Amino acid sequence: MILSAAAVFPVLPFSLSLEEGAPAPRVGTMSGDQPCEDKDQGNLSGVQHIVLVLSGKGGVGKSTISTELALALRHSGKKVGILDVDLCGPSIPRMLNMQDKDVHQCDSGWVPVFVDQEKSISLMSIGFLLEKPDDAVVWRGPKKNALIKQFVNDVAWGELDFLIVDTPPGTSDEHISTVDALRPFQPLGAILVTTPQAVSIGDVRRELTFCKKTGLRVIGIIENMSGFVCPHCSECTNIFSSGGGEELARHAEVPFLGCVPLDPQLSQSLEQGRDFMQEFPKSAAYPAINDIAQRILEQAERQRS
Repeated sequence: MILSAAAVFPVLPFSLSLEEGAPAPRVGTMSGDQPCEDKDQGNLSGVQHIVLVLSGKGGVGKSTISTELALALRHSGKKVGILDVDLCGPSIPRMLNMQDKDVHQCDSGWVPVFVDQEKSISLMSIGFLLEKPDDAVVWRGPKKNALIKQFVNDVAWGELDFLIVDTPPGTSDEHISTVDALRPFQPLGAILVTTPQAVSIGDVRRELTFCKKTGLRVIGIIENMSGFVCPHCSECTNIFSSGGGEELARHAEVPFLGCVPLDPQLSQSLEQGRDFMQEFPKSAAYPAINDIAQRILEQAERQRS
């Protein structure tokens, strides 16, 4: 049975339509035996660590980093959730080959989409709520902010080691709403993603200022698209310059988590929704992503101790 928008989103003072007269989103009910957490305890009560992925600029690979970190943490034995709050550009469902899935509802709220049978990675995105994949989300700030708060409060994540929050570019309404909604749950912090060139570095400096003003701890900076390693001769060509992310981290006195090179195998796996960390362990990007995941695990362990 498909629920009406009013039934699915009772806390919103409007229907969840993409524009006036649009159809209701695709949300179904779940059978009564679906295991869910007790909503009275909070749907994030079972989440150990919350990590936000930020950047002041679009196109630097935040969704790529979010997806691959989730896969790397899963292969380290962790249970991971991904919350995609990039409402206008939800790309993670495709990157994980989950774009045709529906969101269901149980007594505790919305059940996230599970990427594998073991339910080691779960995902929530507005991409699952669109009637058609090409639908544009034409919303003003208040409507976006209300949905972000509902994503934070009403998704029944269950027990997770990590919740990775993929954000849109910038430092605007969505980011403030996300940080404010997550603040009671004491996030581990934010990962800032940049590319090596100066224009991207400048935008990430603004993101550092945003983190400082909102009291959000910076876990570290990742330099993405850092050189292209030829798959034939292994020579590295710095297409977008190099070293900018590391220099920014040094100047801002925050950890530098590492460089992720351009890798055709990584691009291919994202296009096809495959598990890059499992299928391409000998690729150039694999050790970089794995090392970054291990640094995040080390920081999480230090926080717990």
